[in-house]
Amino acid sequence: MAEQIYFEDVAEGDEIPALEKEPSTQQLVQWAAGSGDFYQIHYDTAFAQNTGLDGIIVHGALKHAWLGELLHRFASPGGRVRRVACSYRGMDVPAQTYRLRGTVTKKSAAERTVELSIWGENESGQKTTPGTGVVELPSRA
Repeated sequence: MAEQIYFEDVAEGDEIPALEKEPSTQQLVQWAAGSGDFYQIHYDTAFAQNTGLDGIIVHGALKHAWLGELLHRFASPGGRVRRVACSYRGMDVPAQTYRLRGTVTKKSAAERTVELSIWGENESGQKTTPGTGVVELPSRA
């Protein structure tokens, strides 16, 4: 388990610990089953190519979930995620490292909340899934 980060220990501009994922085609099929998103561009290479893609792509909602995991890992075990939002600005493919990152943009002492700029990026460093998040952190006091 990660060591708790406290509200007092965080400053605007701080980077939070990154999270890396290695999406596999098996994981995409499992996500399709769990989410009900069976659009073939996520698991059928020939279908994806017939739509003009180079191959299958990672579900946007899966990338959104990973951003939530990034925030959860940052705030846990004593904090909580209040909000996760993102947009899909690029396509990501399985068998490539997908990195999730974030920086602190604002703190609110009244509620011990931390606002963050978060994103997922491909191996080239292109931000394909930019977003925002809010976490509540415990106080040392």
